[in-house]
Amino acid sequence: MRTTNNLLFMSNLNPVFLAVIAGIFIWAMSAFGASFVFLSKEPSRKLYGSMLGFAGGVMIAASYWSLLAPAIKIAGESGHWPWLPAAIGFLAGSFFIMLLDKLIPHLHLGFPIEEAEGINARHVSRSILLILAITIHNIPEGLAVGVAFGTLSALDLPSTFTGAVAVALGIGIQDVPEGLAVAMPLRGMGLSRLRSFWYGQLSAIVEPVAAIVGALAVTIINPLLPYALSFAAGAMIYVVIEEVIPESQRGGNTDLATMSAIFGFIVMMILDNAVWLK
Repeated sequence: MRTTNNLLFMSNLNPVFLAVIAGIFIWAMSAFGASFVFLSKEPSRKLYGSMLGFAGGVMIAASYWSLLAPAIKIAGESGHWPWLPAAIGFLAGSFFIMLLDKLIPHLHLGFPIEEAEGINARHVSRSILLILAITIHNIPEGLAVGVAFGTLSALDLPSTFTGAVAVALGIGIQDVPEGLAVAMPLRGMGLSRLRSFWYGQLSAIVEPVAAIVGALAVTIINPLLPYALSFAAGAMIYVVIEEVIPESQRGGNTDLATMSAIFGFIVMMILDNAVWLK
């Protein structure tokens, strides 16, 4: 009973305020991952692959269970074709990240400098390129958290709140290896442990900002809700297919990376559907 009352109290708080707290939480998880640079040597490529695979699985599960499926349900209840807002938002989110990918100079983990992408990428240092690559990953993650909590303004239900909490928990879990994946290579390039940590956590500072933007968008204009949910889903799926999964497979440990992705999917699925969260 006490747990139910606590959930009811939390779900009645301002959705934007909750999105800010959740955004800070997922940023802190990235910072926690980056802090491992003070404790250990650079992990092997096998470990990087498994980390990225796990992150990809979490993002895929969150995109469906917490974003796309609710978008279709909400659109259907509003009397629209259920698939139309979801399809439009999903495409818009995918094109948004594709545009960022074309414009922002960045370099994916484990790739040679010759494969840097974006405008004037070869004139930017390798360390900054790596930071920007993870920053692009973090934008849809922050949006997803913000939109999930912003949904409370339209669907004031405890189950909606617990679903948003599941999104934040799932993305927070996968942000730990992302923070580590930035800090450790920077340390390997000769940066101090402190500077490696600083840049590792800095790559995630966009997440609270994106969370606020996502929450404000759906609280100010409620009809945008199914579009915003599917926009965040499309953005995350684009990142997973175009970057996270290919990077996880690059080291040659394809079976390990694939099973890590499946495990990440299962973890997020459980978080989003567990009885103790409902």
